[in-house]
Amino acid sequence: MPPKKVEEKSPLLLGRLGTNLKVGILGIPNVGKSTFFNVLTKSEAAAENVPFCTIDPNEARVPVSDTRWDWLCEHYKPASKVPAFLSVVDIAGLVKGASEGQGLGNAFLSHVSACDALFHLCRAFDDDDVTHVEGDVNPIRDLEIISNELFAKDLQHLESPLEKVKTLFTRANDKTKKLEYDTLLRVKEDLEAKKPLRLDTWNEKEIEILNKFLFLTAKPIVYLVNLSEGDYIRKKNKWLAKIKAWIDENDPGAVLIPFSGAFENKLIDMPDDERQKYLKENNCTSNLDKIVHTGYKALQLEYFFTAGADEVKAWTIQKGTVAPKAAGRIHTDFEKGFIMAEIMKVADLMELGDEAKVKAGGKYRQQGKTYVVQDGDVILFKFNAGAGLTAAKKK
Repeated sequence: MPPKKVEEKSPLLLGRLGTNLKVGILGIPNVGKSTFFNVLTKSEAAAENVPFCTIDPNEARVPVSDTRWDWLCEHYKPASKVPAFLSVVDIAGLVKGASEGQGLGNAFLSHVSACDALFHLCRAFDDDDVTHVEGDVNPIRDLEIISNELFAKDLQHLESPLEKVKTLFTRANDKTKKLEYDTLLRVKEDLEAKKPLRLDTWNEKEIEILNKFLFLTAKPIVYLVNLSEGDYIRKKNKWLAKIKAWIDENDPGAVLIPFSGAFENKLIDMPDDERQKYLKENNCTSNLDKIVHTGYKALQLEYFFTAGADEVKAWTIQKGTVAPKAAGRIHTDFEKGFIMAEIMKVADLMELGDEAKVKAGGKYRQQGKTYVVQDGDVILFKFNAGAGLTAAKKK
């Protein structure tokens, strides 16, 4: 008797499941969030020198630049070209006491909760024309304010479910609740010790429990430091080393990226030739592409390519996705009737020049249901076209 088929599963990740994920721009008021959102997304969200200029969150999609995708488009010259996109949300500024309702805090924290990763933007530029809600520029204090509000909100969010599961486990003697009770107790210990949940180590069963609550401190954070144009060009600022030290102590391993909203705003209005001349004269580059790529990775997303004369497209998947699930991104029938994936690495294709040479070089491979798709794979899926119809008839 043949062994029973076991469905291949992708590893469980901390956070919301799926590919429709978004990164929110977080910070106190007047640090340059809306200006950053505008230059990043080429949009025109209100950006004014007043607290709470943004009330309802603005959202936009930003194409993820990739030289590999550019090469595929040039090589195949397709009728349709579709890159990967990063969804970005401009969240209104948080103030001290937001978790207690200050400054429309509860509404704004719900906007944070709806995001899956965060760009924590702090201000390190002096400008008398741009007011600071705390009276002066001090990014370390601002980092502490936001961090404390996230911890406080998570503790509030934890209170009711912890009490409920405690009652079921200790009073109703429901032993099935032991793991959830133990996990939530550990969450409480972490939060009270000011340890973000993303820094702890969790097994798959614990992650499954945590993902029911989507705690704010479980979300990955990328730290962005908004510099003056002059400091960005000089690559010097009195706060950078202090901010790096704060991150190393409070969120070790997190990425820190300096940028300048004023610098990027100037570039966006320049003709291309003038922009290139300005960058060359000042020996600097824009950091926007780096920020987009880092945000995409923070969401634990990657993409594979389908490529041909009709279309070159980057398909977003979560890291660790097996081939049938990746096929399902194109069409559910591809997943139901999955036979195999024919795969070549985009680096091999770029090096050798065309598919025939990739095949001749033994680098064109057939993979089955257990294959974990890698970022940048160029894939042709083979599937049984009748499988979807058969599955539908069984329902």
